[in-house]
Amino acid sequence: MKEVNQPKPKLEGKGLMLGRPVYADDLAPQNALIVKVLRSPYAFARIKTIRTEKALQLPGVACVLTYKDLPRNIITRAGQGYPEPSPYDKFVLDEVVRYCGDEVAVVAAVSEAIAEAALEFIEVEYELLEAVLDFEQAEGNRSVLHPEPEAHSKFDIGMDASRNIAASYRMNVGDVDAVLEQCEVVVRDRYYTQAQAHVMLEPHAISCYLDMHGRLTVVSSTQTPFHARRVIGMAFDIPRKDIRVIKPRVGGGFGGKQMTHGEPLVAAVTLKTGRPAKLVYTRREVFESTFSRHPMRFDIALGATRDGRIKAIDMNVLSDTGAYGEHALTVVMGAGSKPLPLYNKVDAVRFNSVVVYTNHTPAGAYRGYGAIQGLFALESAIDQLAEKLGISPAELRRQNMIAEGETSPIFKIMGEGGEGVAMTMDSCKLDYCVRRGMELIGWDRKFPRQTVGPNKVRGVGMALAMQGSGIANIDMASAVLKLNDDGFFNLMVGATDIGTGSDTILAQIAAEALNVSTDQIIVYSSDTDLTPFDKGAYASSTTYVSGNAVKKAAENMKRLIEIEGALKLRVAEGEVEFDGTTLRRKDGKGSISLKDLATGLYYHANQKQLVASDSYVGQKSPPPYMAGFAEVEVDLETGKIDLLHYAAVVDCGTTINPNLARIQVEGGLVQGIGMALYEEVRYTEQGRQLNNNMLFYNIPNRLDIHHVTVEFAESYEPSGPYGAKSVGEIGIDTPPAAIANAVYNATGVRIKDLPITPEKVLMALKQRRQ
Repeated sequence: MKEVNQPKPKLEGKGLMLGRPVYADDLAPQNALIVKVLRSPYAFARIKTIRTEKALQLPGVACVLTYKDLPRNIITRAGQGYPEPSPYDKFVLDEVVRYCGDEVAVVAAVSEAIAEAALEFIEVEYELLEAVLDFEQAEGNRSVLHPEPEAHSKFDIGMDASRNIAASYRMNVGDVDAVLEQCEVVVRDRYYTQAQAHVMLEPHAISCYLDMHGRLTVVSSTQTPFHARRVIGMAFDIPRKDIRVIKPRVGGGFGGKQMTHGEPLVAAVTLKTGRPAKLVYTRREVFESTFSRHPMRFDIALGATRDGRIKAIDMNVLSDTGAYGEHALTVVMGAGSKPLPLYNKVDAVRFNSVVVYTNHTPAGAYRGYGAIQGLFALESAIDQLAEKLGISPAELRRQNMIAEGETSPIFKIMGEGGEGVAMTMDSCKLDYCVRRGMELIGWDRKFPRQTVGPNKVRGVGMALAMQGSGIANIDMASAVLKLNDDGFFNLMVGATDIGTGSDTILAQIAAEALNVSTDQIIVYSSDTDLTPFDKGAYASSTTYVSGNAVKKAAENMKRLIEIEGALKLRVAEGEVEFDGTTLRRKDGKGSISLKDLATGLYYHANQKQLVASDSYVGQKSPPPYMAGFAEVEVDLETGKIDLLHYAAVVDCGTTINPNLARIQVEGGLVQGIGMALYEEVRYTEQGRQLNNNMLFYNIPNRLDIHHVTVEFAESYEPSGPYGAKSVGEIGIDTPPAAIANAVYNATGVRIKDLPITPEKVLMALKQRRQ
């Protein structure tokens, strides 16, 4: 391999370092109207009256829109493939508002100051409704969030809006109750995970304008331009041919930009006024009015034989989707479908789940996508079981974890929103990941704890994880390659680089297939008019799904070049060799450079444009694997936790770009550490967010992350492009459980609700002493 498995620099790195205008707000028309949104101050209310006359009279105001001005078309903003496995339960603007921050009205003006002033002139009278703010009290609550008759799902997702259930799912293999009853050792416990904010550096930004043909053009910091086009069209009854969505450079997404947020609001302004318009979310709006991670409650039971064979797993989940049900079903299924196959030698397994509506900020896609929640519960319970058995947690995992050449019935039963696909693990180096991770953290010397001072103890803990590589039989990607007259190529992909470096690794894959250098590939990504379809950046799919599409397209292009080379050199097809710069007859009697061949095709004999394309839909979703190890130091007098070292060993198949893969894992680890120790979206009793800014919402900084080690296992996935699997999400999955286990091993107290704060540790220590 010459171009893949190489640490190539990011294609866009120099431009970003030079501060060139590349982001959505940079590219907005200079004369764009400034869009501002009036948002609900109440968690649940009906708009009795809304008067906009005074706002409209303000000089410089171009329009004020309420639910009365827009078509009443119900949509889902989820940004998933069609038909979406999420409920249709959202109007662009509605007379009912369902959380603090929900949209009430939209103002567009010639300046930000005028737009903000106009918001003050909108008169709204609300009828307050009884809010549902406790997700454990939501199901069957007398207050119903979605009584509107239009709310529905495209197919059965277990939705029952009359009981505040957005989705539900259950499955079982074997008789779990009977097997648990026969087990010699059983562990049962309850765990909670919290809402977590995405905190990407670039806020959501959108601009719209009508082109010379009157078509609506949307420039958006979206992860899913093709899905956004469909959602906008459905919201306003516009044919998709009349909408173009362009994704410029995106400054982070982490799932938060998979869904459609402000795009319909800005589109409504442009459609109403005919003028360019833009909306850049404030940081407060990003916190309050986009999405967060689904909070979940887990009731879990594990049963095993005395010698450590895990016989049964029972997992019951209650999930809070907030005011709207985007990703309600698929995230909760991820909480089961990703963790449960890790322990594939059980006789019985059961997964029950209910996802409820509450009057909180909606939940949605977030890196880890349910797996991180499920793994916190499962991997914590595994450690509890190991202690009860008197077996090392590392040894218990090694006895029961999935291995290369093995499978799990759950792969076939559970997908994302429906059935999955049966898979045998053609690549799984989890055994190596565990062994190497133990070496890196010094497990044998440090487990379970060390006393390092009169009030300081240290402990180590571990957790395993697996994810997927796209959604099998659903996610599709395409690629187009064009040969230019100097012998370089344009690669056009709908794949959405959101700062991950996917443009770079897709160029590397194309270059490897063509046998050229990566700098000969010029990438254009994500413009619904100019690039081929791609499902977007989610589900850890780009390297595997989009990468396979690029590889196939590049192999097609190489064949076209060799055919034209054979014609030029007057030999039969198959009688020339292409080394990346020159085509040579195999008999050694002639050659032509790619540059001369391409120029000839443009301007001289046998003139034609060489264009190759192809598409890919995965028939499987090979999981990447990870073993994560944490070493913590806990102050027994204050409960303060210092994360001294986090070691991660990942099997993601071949790393297309080792540097970018490492950055992906490191970034995921930091977000997982944030979820474990610092981050939580908190609300008042009235449902208002308490920490809706970066001063009070705590994410870890460099001083909190003392030492991180990331290594990759030598692995090759036969179905992946040059052996690659995904790496985008796996890094986030292990820190909550590994750190919780390390804290327990250090102190003897187990924190079962995230984040693991000093207050919780201190209170638990005091309770244990009593």
